[in-house]
This record gives sequence, structure tokens and C-alpha cells, in this order.
Amino acid sequence: MEIHVDNIVKLKKQHPCGSYEWKVLREGADFRLQCEGCGHQVMMARRVLEKSIKEVR
Repeated sequence: MEIHVDNIVKLKKQHPCGSYEWKVLREGADFRLQCEGCGHQVMMARRVLEKSIKEVR
């Protein structure tokens, strides 16, 4: 799956703030994502992220 820095990914599950969209800040074996709704940042393993992606923009 092609995921790069500055892409917006839409996940299957909603963040508690109500947003489904996350901005990719770092890529590699794991990704750093920033919520587009509230700005919260999380680290997620590549395998977990690829399973939970609905759409990449």
C-alpha cells in the first residue's frame, strides 16, 4: 500500500473527537498520525494501519 508523508488517510473507526481523517507525519515500520479534527498524535505499526485504512488521499 502506498502511504506517504502529508497524505490524508481515512480510517474505519472514528476518533473520539468525531473525525475519521488523519494526516501522515512520519512513515516507516510504524507511522505517526495526526488527527485532522483535534490535532492528537499517535504512533501506529504499519501492519495495524494498513488493516484499518478505508481510503488514502
